[in-house]
Parts: sequence; structure tokens; C-alpha cells
Amino acid sequence: MRILCWHVHGSWMTAFVQGEHEYLIPVTPDRGPDGRGRARTFTWPDNAVELTPEELAHADIDCVVLQRPEELELLRQWLPGRRFPLVYVEHNTPRGDVPLTRHPLADRSDVLIVHVTHFNDLFWDCGHTARTVIEHGIPDPGRRYSGDLARLGVVINEPVRRGRVTGTDLLTRFAAAAPLDVFGIGAGALPPTPGITTYDDPPQAEMHRELARRRAYLHPMRWTSLGLSLIEAMAMGQPVIGLATTEAVDAVPAAAGVLSTNVDTLVEAARWLTADADSAARLGAAGRQAYERRFTLGRFLADWDRTLKEVCEL
Repeated sequence: MRILCWHVHGSWMTAFVQGEHEYLIPVTPDRGPDGRGRARTFTWPDNAVELTPEELAHADIDCVVLQRPEELELLRQWLPGRRFPLVYVEHNTPRGDVPLTRHPLADRSDVLIVHVTHFNDLFWDCGHTARTVIEHGIPDPGRRYSGDLARLGVVINEPVRRGRVTGTDLLTRFAAAAPLDVFGIGAGALPPTPGITTYDDPPQAEMHRELARRRAYLHPMRWTSLGLSLIEAMAMGQPVIGLATTEAVDAVPAAAGVLSTNVDTLVEAARWLTADADSAARLGAAGRQAYERRFTLGRFLADWDRTLKEVCEL
């Protein structure tokens, strides 16, 4: 198939474009949000092809995979009068009055909503719009955990802007228990804080190499979908310490880490695992097994192939 999809979520897109299709990635001169083109800090295959809006207007397209509501308007502007099978990937947890939050594409008959977690499917009110769940899958980073540094690693994109949503306010509590390294886009905007070192938007391969040296992975997210960096940590064999909120409580087995809504419990877990390398390695091995059972790239791509085939045959 020839699939039009915007480059929005780098880690998710990196998995998605590993399939056997041709992925048409919009690119604009400024490489802004509506036309980032191919990734620059992730490795993408050659079948992810950049096209300008002018080129897309005449391109053969079998299906459009949307990830933001505004992309519907871009379709109308860039490809006027053309209609395609539509799939909308919902990456995010709902906001506002959460039990009653209506999805922007609720009650539509011309689109399939694909949630990335069962939690999101449960909490979004999509009305009568058809929906399904395709859980995350990632390219295998390899069982590379060493944990030779008695430090915590965490990956948060835009930690200052997202604040409490990503648990940025909790970082100082963990840094009091063990040195903490923050990786991600905008990590450098965090104010200088004793015990916290930042690594602003490193290439994915470099981040994996460094993260695997940290004794444990910290997942302080309060209200986000299941972070791909959490799955990557488990795949590398790294133990997890995290809030028992959203999908993490289902994705991380008890044998693979410590999850709780009590931050004091998690801080004690940070002290324990940074001091006990053998226990950290044991938990990390269980996380690797969980990845192999549930979050492999092959399973993810097979789920997407089946879904796209069904949508395009409607």
C-alpha cells in the first residue's frame, strides 16, 4: 500500500514505517509540525518517502493514517476533492472532564480510531465511531542492559511544558535517593538541580546506549499513554520504577519492577535498586521477557497490516 502519514511521534513512527508498504511523509520548507519529513535522530528505511504538499496532490494514495485532528483540514487543503480510507491513531489520554471526554472524531462513519492502549480505549468517549486497539511494538534495541552506573534514567520530551502530566515535579524527590539522568527533547530546559543531569534530544541509538548503563528506568508519568521509552527500557533488560497509572500498571509485570501510586514507595525502590545490582538485573530480565511476549515489532506490524487491509477493503 501507499500510506500517507505525518511525522508526529518519532518513536511510534519509527516502528510504523518498518513495514512493507510505502510511507508518504509530508515535508514543507520549514520542516514544521505539518511537514517534518523523515526523522533525523531515528533510523528510517528508504520506503519512507518525503513528498511536498504539491507532490501529494497528484500522488497515488491507498490510505491515510491521521494522528492529529488538524490533519483532516490539511487533507482538504492539500488534496481537495479526494477521498481515502481513513485511520486515526489516538496516542493520547483524554483531557478535561476525563470520564466524559468526547473524542474529536466521535460519531463519524468515515474513519477507524486506533487506540494505542486499552486504557485510552476505555476512557475516550468515541460515540459510534468504529475503533480498535493496536498496542505498541518496537524495533528490538537488543538486550544491552549493563546497569554499571548506579543512577536512574528517565526519558521525557518537553518536561518543562508538560510539567505535572509527565511527573516532572517529582524528579527532585527521586534525585534525593539516587543521581538522575533525564533524556529527551527539551530536557536541557530543566533548571539546574543538584542530582539531575540532562541530555537534550540525543539520537535514539546514543540514548539507548547510555540509558542501558543506568541501574533502573524511572517512569514518573501521571497521565500519558504508555511511553515507548518504557518498552525500550524493558526490551534492553532494564528494571522499571514507575507510577501505577494509565497503561503502565498493565504493561509492566510485578517481576519486572516496582509500580505504585505512593511516591515514597518508589523512592525507596530507587534506593534499593541503585544499591543492589543483582536484584536490578533480575527484574530487568523479567522485563525483557515481557517485551518478547507482548511488544515485538513483528506483532505490531502484523496487527497494522491486518487493520489496514480491512479498512481498505471496506
